[in-house]
Amino acid sequence: MFGAVLMEMEVYNETVSEHTLRPRNLGEIAGASGFGKITGLCGDTMEIWLKVESNTVVAATFTTDGCGATLACGSMLTELVRGKSLPQALGLSQQDVLDALGGLPEGNKHCALLAVNTLREAIKDYLTLKKEPWKRAYRI
Repeated sequence: MFGAVLMEMEVYNETVSEHTLRPRNLGEIAGASGFGKITGLCGDTMEIWLKVESNTVVAATFTTDGCGATLACGSMLTELVRGKSLPQALGLSQQDVLDALGGLPEGNKHCALLAVNTLREAIKDYLTLKKEPWKRAYRI
């Protein structure tokens, strides 16, 4: 497994490599305001937790079982979304993540889309719980 990660690192730029080797915001947020979990077509799963205060994302964390590119995309996305209003957070795109990372190889660009879609799922969860807080009791 470690050898595969080292081989991946050879095709990534410095920013992607940094976020792969030293991911930011990895883990869960206890009592999160919103949570999203998506498995992409490639089989990688990403989970994102959000803490929202006054309609602003004040914290975002993630986990993934995916490749180095997926790890880098989750790390970068959680950095990008912090401090953004919910409309701004919803406006983040796959291209925003790719641009912030300085690009990814063609075969890994879908990882940025997985991160953005998981963020949107977490925001959707937050908005649902805000509207219907009783559903928090049924969250797994």
